[in-house]
Amino acid sequence: MKNREHWGSKLGFILAASGSAVGIGNIWKYPHMAGQNGGAAFTLIYLLCILVVGLSIVITEFVIGRKTQLSPVGAFETLAPNTAWKWVGFLGVASAFVILSFYGVVGGWILKYIIVSLTGGFNVLKGDPEAAGSLFNNFITGTWSPVLYQIIFMAVCIWVIVHGVKGGIEKWAKVMMPLIIILLAVLAVRGITLKGGLEGISFLFNPRFEDLTASAIVLALGHAFFTLSLGMGTMVTYGSYLDREQNLLNSALWVIALDTAIAMLAGVAIFTTVFALGANPAEGPGLIFVVLPSVFPQLAAGTLWGSLFFILLFMAALTSAISILEVVTAYFIDQKGWSRTKATIQFGVVITVVGVFCSLSLGGSINLTAFMDITFFDFMDYLSSKYMLPIGGMLTALFVLFHWGVPNFIDELYMGISSKKIDSRIAVILLLVSAMVVGFIILNEIIAKITGTAVIG
Repeated sequence: MKNREHWGSKLGFILAASGSAVGIGNIWKYPHMAGQNGGAAFTLIYLLCILVVGLSIVITEFVIGRKTQLSPVGAFETLAPNTAWKWVGFLGVASAFVILSFYGVVGGWILKYIIVSLTGGFNVLKGDPEAAGSLFNNFITGTWSPVLYQIIFMAVCIWVIVHGVKGGIEKWAKVMMPLIIILLAVLAVRGITLKGGLEGISFLFNPRFEDLTASAIVLALGHAFFTLSLGMGTMVTYGSYLDREQNLLNSALWVIALDTAIAMLAGVAIFTTVFALGANPAEGPGLIFVVLPSVFPQLAAGTLWGSLFFILLFMAALTSAISILEVVTAYFIDQKGWSRTKATIQFGVVITVVGVFCSLSLGGSINLTAFMDITFFDFMDYLSSKYMLPIGGMLTALFVLFHWGVPNFIDELYMGISSKKIDSRIAVILLLVSAMVVGFIILNEIIAKITGTAVIG
């Protein structure tokens, strides 16, 4: 497409793609999993999975996007005309739609907690996670308050995307990504200087191979895949705004490095603080909204540290959310010829409405999946993370292997790379391993669902 908008700079693209990968999961999910599953032993497995599975699929999505200069549906239609492969693109767009519907709800929770912290609302929770739990539960099961905050969060996403690739996504990624790193670094240094904080470092990074079970390895495989926003068309869409001069291998390595470094820095910031103040590090997602609000008031200038943390979390959520909305927007721009403003606002509103039902299901007001004995919020989360994303990633790898062809893939990858020494056999092996690993994760989940017992896990 001759008039397609492109990134204004290589740095802008790397920060935007990294921002897509850096989300709420980096802040609580990786630290919790690493701490409970062998510390540095888990991290080593996780890094291996990132380099084998994550890197190959990130590069593949970048290559497909840049080659076609189109969002997922158009990209697969262009490379495989008159075939069923276009449905891989549709799956990516559908995944983005499903994910953002509940992700926007969580973004609203974070906004609420920024306000609670700034107004000193955490002070009454000092050292009392039970009170913090009640506050959180009462808020998310409410009817209108969480919906209001969700709408505000989604309005911010829509506003950024309406301003385009350079004027919206790239502009704000250049602001938010450095701020995320700076705020995390400040919180990490603060945690390390607390008495007992170094115990958190030990918990997170000392290798404990005795805690590294087969289940933990599958967990590392799954998280390596999901943390990089793979399988939902985000990296295909972002890759489509690239010119031929961008070194895709180098860019992918930077995205992975930033994503992983931020996850580890978050682990340091959270666990040093948690251990220093004797809180329970095994809370998982509850760590953010239940444990930490009761911990921050125990620190000197606790309102400041609590507010900084939730502002950081908001930016991490927003950088991911805008990349997800861009996938849906780009589909209607590329395939339907809509204007950016029309596509963003109309489908931003539709996603927000679906998100309202996700929010209402938590309080039992309206639960569309009550007959399945699961909240609509959890259903959308489960559907996307357990099935839609991994299937999309696996099919993308298989597409290159068995339809488009590794030689075509390598030719496009070479654009922008000065040293052209990539062995096609290595590419075949990595893509095969990636497809097999993700296929196993899906199969393992299906078997667990049907029989009640997973093969591993």
